Amino acid sequence: MRITASDVAHITGGRLVGANSVATSISFDSRTLHAGEAFVAIVAERDGNDFLPAVRDAGAAFAVVSHGRSVDGLTCVEVDDTTQALAVLGRHYKTQLVGANKAPVIGITGSTGKTSTKNLVRAVLREKYDHVHAAENSLNNDIGVPVTILNASDDTDALVLEMGMRGFHEIERLCTIAEPNIGVITNIGDAHGERVGGAAGIARAKGELFQALPEDGVAIVNGDSEWCAYLSALAQCRVLTFGRTDADVLWSIESTDEFGVCTARFSYDGESIVATPIHPGEHMVANAAAAIAVGIACGMSLRDAGRGVGREATEWGRMVWLENSAGQRILDDTYNANEASMIAALRVLASADGERKVAVLGQMSEVTDERGAHQKVAALAKELNIQLLPYNTDLYGRPELSLDQVMNHLKSEKWDSLLVKGSRAAATEDVIVQLMNV
Repeated sequence: MRITASDVAHITGGRLVGANSVATSISFDSRTLHAGEAFVAIVAERDGNDFLPAVRDAGAAFAVVSHGRSVDGLTCVEVDDTTQALAVLGRHYKTQLVGANKAPVIGITGSTGKTSTKNLVRAVLREKYDHVHAAENSLNNDIGVPVTILNASDDTDALVLEMGMRGFHEIERLCTIAEPNIGVITNIGDAHGERVGGAAGIARAKGELFQALPEDGVAIVNGDSEWCAYLSALAQCRVLTFGRTDADVLWSIESTDEFGVCTARFSYDGESIVATPIHPGEHMVANAAAAIAVGIACGMSLRDAGRGVGREATEWGRMVWLENSAGQRILDDTYNANEASMIAALRVLASADGERKVAVLGQMSEVTDERGAHQKVAALAKELNIQLLPYNTDLYGRPELSLDQVMNHLKSEKWDSLLVKGSRAAATEDVIVQLMNV
């Protein structure tokens, strides 16, 4: 999208310092900024204004900065609050984009599966639209949502956005920026439950997405969830459900291969198709059903929507099978974790070929009942005959193991398949790095 410094100053009420300049994309990370991009100096744990000299030297087109923080040699737009300015820019350019192209805007939230569903929705919609835009990474907050919008091309004809929450009114705020007309809630779990009073609070916070939809919009909800009726009642528009039973878009497993990848049958309005998501696990089939429902909401046939399943992008750390030089099979699901996603990942590991299964599990952050959730996961691992190696945590009810101890254990014993998973703070990707260098 073409963005000029003078337009940014006008839209945000900021002050232009220096000559006008043009950018075609925007970044908030000085480490990954490319020449010609605009930079937004977010003030959070780190102050983005401190990195303006590096941004200038990297060839930024211009920067949006706090008042009084402009630097020589770089065109700047000074504003009161850079995060708020980013939100204003996102809302402005989203309105411009949709007004020109009549692009559907899909908002996706849920306790688990947001990114996987986003990738599946993008793949499904590419069977109808020429220029579907979604973030390549998990950008789902006050910064990520407007950045995703601003980085859409001018010819974008469908926009797919993740929406995360850590408390009440966060998704409501994101919806004022994005104004989605299709909303997807994948499920209600325990992620961030301690901030909103448990599952009921999570459902209420996630439900802000459905409350924001217009009357001619479509709300898409997991029909297998106990919260389906509650969430459906929040929507003042058409509701489409997906699930195993008593849903608009039905799914069932036809077969499962040696890596846990499921081929499934999807049905809608008396028709059915068979498709295979790239990633393993029954929960990925549910995500695919949600994506197909989005396609149907956009006027696609079941068959056309189903063609996109299996063409979705993969991302590091999200249910990806790896094989190291020693020929060992490793399921990398290190990007994040909560109780529901841990249970899903363990079931995928259990369904894989081989007798000896091992799971290296780090701590799950931001769960309502911390000890109870970890012990429930440990009990399931035992039930599935999976050996659990707790990585830098004793919450699973056994002594914690360091990286060296985990690696020594894995080198000394034979195993057929290995799962590595934990929340971001657990840094379980360090185990993957070691294993891939065996």
